Amino acid sequence: MGYPGKSRKLYEGPRTPWDARRLAEEAELIKAYGLRNKREVWKAQSLLRRFRRRARNIMALEALAGESAYTKRETDALLSMLKRYGMIGEEANLNDVLRMSVENILERRLQTQVFRQGLAHTIKQARQFVVHGHIAINGRRVTVPSYLVPLSEEMSISYYANSPLSDTSHPERPVKAS
Repeated sequence: MGYPGKSRKLYEGPRTPWDARRLAEEAELIKAYGLRNKREVWKAQSLLRRFRRRARNIMALEALAGESAYTKRETDALLSMLKRYGMIGEEANLNDVLRMSVENILERRLQTQVFRQGLAHTIKQARQFVVHGHIAINGRRVTVPSYLVPLSEEMSISYYANSPLSDTSHPERPVKAS
């Protein structure tokens, strides 16, 4: 056991490092979502893997012992969290969790949401705005591009009040799409 304050990896890298198909898929994701490196793809894949593993474990418990209060509570907790982040629909079940893809997670990142809402011209510029502190959620500055935005906070993404971009005449500021 190590020091409890020590940071640990949040991801697991690929088992086959030189698989051409996987490399091409990762390059497409990096380009489409403006990611910095493959580590960000691997983090999203690891998060998806944890969701799927949790759903499979719940389904296995239901198959062995039938539906119990524990499995009902675990199912509700998993589904409500994924619904809160908008990764699955309102009428989703555990099979829908197993059908999720890494794009569902990457779409909920703050960087992607800033670009989709028209606060930046490009996905790379959206990342720059977030990292440089020009973006706020509910008036609070957020400088983490990988922050997963819940549906409740999605429409409160705006420019930070003290940012030069909050001035409507700033040359790099695009018109926000409503």
